[in-house]
Amino acid sequence: MTTTEPGLRERKKQRTRQQIADTARRLFLARGFDDVPVAEIAREAEVSEATVFNYFPTKEDLVFNRMEVFEEELLDAIRDRAEDESIIAAFGRFVLSPRGYLTSDDPAATEGMRATARLITGSPALLAREREILDRYTDALGAFLAQERRMTADDPEPWVMANALIGVHRALIAYTHRQALAEVPNRRIARNVVRHGKRALALLEQGLG
Repeated sequence: MTTTEPGLRERKKQRTRQQIADTARRLFLARGFDDVPVAEIAREAEVSEATVFNYFPTKEDLVFNRMEVFEEELLDAIRDRAEDESIIAAFGRFVLSPRGYLTSDDPAATEGMRATARLITGSPALLAREREILDRYTDALGAFLAQERRMTADDPEPWVMANALIGVHRALIAYTHRQALAEVPNRRIARNVVRHGKRALALLEQGLG
């Protein structure tokens, strides 16, 4: 009995977290991010406002709740790469792999992709939060590269590399938003992202000069 209780508690937490996230998304898509207060999300999800913030430290995290996991998986992909694989190749292998809505052209995925693009690009607060998260990615990647290459924290090389790589990721995110808003099919967006991403990473691999 006692061995199953932690699992049950964890499943309950996951259900509550998902319920809050689903409720927030429904309200955001209906009225826009900036016009929906957290108190309304809590009321609709049948939890307290404090509970919402226990699971999502900021209102913006209700939209970007998967990006922390993405950061961890990105660093793992580079850390666990094969000996003969370059950092740039490992970065590309992970970042250019289609995920989420981009893996399907069915109506629900298509509308989900376009609705997400409208939601984010239509909110200055979400665009600012997206930039903050990508800045955090850059810092985390720079610190990792400095450690791996046994460089000091004030050596510019790992930070130049991190900024260049995350710069490619930033450009592809913006490109994906524009393509979705232009009603390009999801899988075509995915193919375009891979094509443009490979070209950009090849430029870095070969040297800008």
